[in-house]
Amino acid sequence: MVSTAVSKMGMPELIFVDPGMKFNGQYYHDVLLSQQMLSAIKHVAGDTFVFQQDNAPSHRAKDTTKLLQQETLDFIGPDLWPSNSPDLHLADYKIWGVMQQRVYECHVNSVYELKQRLVEVWNRTACSRTFAATNEWRKRRMQMDNNNILNIYCERV
Repeated sequence: MVSTAVSKMGMPELIFVDPGMKFNGQYYHDVLLSQQMLSAIKHVAGDTFVFQQDNAPSHRAKDTTKLLQQETLDFIGPDLWPSNSPDLHLADYKIWGVMQQRVYECHVNSVYELKQRLVEVWNRTACSRTFAATNEWRKRRMQMDNNNILNIYCERV
């Protein structure tokens, strides 16, 4: 599994989860967020970012939402997240599909080659795709805010 953040301010590196690792709420909280992702995001964006994620069970675990409320200035919690809104999932909707297509343009023979190919494609592709995707996301968030679906600010994406 691979994870990252999406931002107009810059692109954090890809974070790889070791094969066979049990990815649950505790791992997401203790390792991925606490040790890797939050520091990578802050390195790129400082404290000026909106933290958004989907409603995967590990993302909405109580310890995880508490950590994100404490560690981020602008966190969209699971209670504010509209269901069935793929257009608000930047990474899933606008980036991973293109990444997958480009990664598999070449035959991949091993996990090592897959990781190398992902990094190569990420470095070549992500910035240009992300800029357009964050602009679309911001418009959609503003539209939702104007319709009182989400009553939160989105100036700092």
